[in-house]
Amino acid sequence: MKKMLLMNGPNLNMLGVREPDVYGRRTLASIEADVASYGAQRGVQVDCFQSNHEGALVDRLHQAHGVYDGIVYNPGAHTHYSYALRDAVGSIDVPVAEVHISDVDAREPFRAVSVIAPACVAQVKGLGAAGYRVALDLLLEGARDRLGEGFERRAQGKVIVGTPEGPLVKPVDGREG
Repeated sequence: MKKMLLMNGPNLNMLGVREPDVYGRRTLASIEADVASYGAQRGVQVDCFQSNHEGALVDRLHQAHGVYDGIVYNPGAHTHYSYALRDAVGSIDVPVAEVHISDVDAREPFRAVSVIAPACVAQVKGLGAAGYRVALDLLLEGARDRLGEGFERRAQGKVIVGTPEGPLVKPVDGREG
């Protein structure tokens, strides 16, 4: 059985309370249960972890090496400035798909910058809680190539996946990603 890690960063424990007009009314526990159930239907064990502390997230990424087949990761605010987490993602051979509930490109300009995504194999944004399922599916489909530095200049969309030829925008529900 494949094993995946669902990892969430700072303030995501406040989902359902924090800015529901932006993030929705679902709690993190609800999303975790949904993704775990979705994974089980596909023969995948999903373990969940959330922390508001950068070091705990770095430690969990390091521990994932050799244990998990993939990681679905919403880094929260760390997305925009944590080179420690970017380096941790880059230091393991476990593919990581970055997820954002909101469309970070349509919000404040600083939110459109991810220092972590270049080390990831995919980025999913603006699909609400369903984005976690999409990210899990990308990992199960075998996404393994990292997006790479400057990927956002070559591919713009809600779902971007790394390929040997470079980043590719994937359609979402039959629409352009």
